[in-house]
Amino acid sequence: MRLRTALLAMTSLAVAPAVASASTITGPYVDLGGGYNLVQQQHTHFSPTTEADGSTGNGGTSSRYRPKDGFTGFGSFGWGFGNGLRVEIEGVYNYNNFNHRRPTWGNGTTSGHSDSYGGFVNVLYDIDLARFGINVPVTPFVGVGAGYLWQHYSPLTTAYTNGAVNRMGGTNGSFAYQGIVGAAYDIPNVPGLALEVEYRMIGQTFYNGAYNSTSWNSTGVHKGNADINENFSHQFILGLRYAFNTAPPPPPPAPVVVPPAPAPARTYLVFFDWDKSNLTPRAREIVAQAAQASTHVQTTRIEVNGYTDNSAAHPGPRGERYNMGLSIRRAQSVKAELIRDGVPATVIDIHGYGESHPLVPTGPNTREPQNRRVEIILR
Repeated sequence: MRLRTALLAMTSLAVAPAVASASTITGPYVDLGGGYNLVQQQHTHFSPTTEADGSTGNGGTSSRYRPKDGFTGFGSFGWGFGNGLRVEIEGVYNYNNFNHRRPTWGNGTTSGHSDSYGGFVNVLYDIDLARFGINVPVTPFVGVGAGYLWQHYSPLTTAYTNGAVNRMGGTNGSFAYQGIVGAAYDIPNVPGLALEVEYRMIGQTFYNGAYNSTSWNSTGVHKGNADINENFSHQFILGLRYAFNTAPPPPPPAPVVVPPAPAPARTYLVFFDWDKSNLTPRAREIVAQAAQASTHVQTTRIEVNGYTDNSAAHPGPRGERYNMGLSIRRAQSVKAELIRDGVPATVIDIHGYGESHPLVPTGPNTREPQNRRVEIILR
């Protein structure tokens, strides 16, 4: 029942009404979240052990501890590469109560809790639904992580009806790993802020003799070890993520005033950030306009010409060669977007002109936004 409720909550958010396209993270971001932690039964072997009837067995016994409800919380700092790939460092805390242990050598009750804390390095990938023709402000993502967790039992106490008591506890650290599936919803009118829902599976490997076990009965006090098999947790999380690099691109030139019901334009300008060839959301809109216009006017060829301003990461001839390659990459990005918008690749010609033919004349080594452009010309 608890698992079904959590899954329904994730599904209801994922299908919420959408009115805009999702954004891709480029640069730093932070992420905070918390939610429900469901831990599978933990198989534990006691060696040596003390039985509930007062005898001591040297061969050891095995029991299964069953956790109750628990919670989890995490915080992370990450970096997005603008192509869907993200890497982050995460700190995490998990908590669970325990109320059941079977089998035991006599009737009794079990109580106690556990908590774990540590960190992961996660690699995630955002799935751009717009590439599949789905324009919604939701971005599914998947990821994996590896790290280290300290597991603490504080302690798990079994009190038998004959007066015997067993306690298992201690702290031990070990390797841990996780798988992540989730979706992010871009909050309208708050650039960079997104609401997340996630499912995580965490696995942790323990080592022999990791925890202490002490029993009190009619024969005295008996100490031994408790070995716990691999531990699995299932987590259902709600979180908030904020990406910092969400400033809008430089505004395009003021639109030309045209008479009512104008004919579709034959030249379109697409602008780029400095030293970038990826398309901004505004650039994608302009490319879409050009693609639609090509179906309403007589068009036999589409020229896609790329340009840069005269600034460069490297001065001199090396910088000119770099800018020539950058102009070609910008033209290739626009061509790829035109194809995604339904324009046949066979009618598109691309050219790169580097620093030549500036739209706005400038002095040397000047970052001029209007010169960082691609011209789409419908022939």
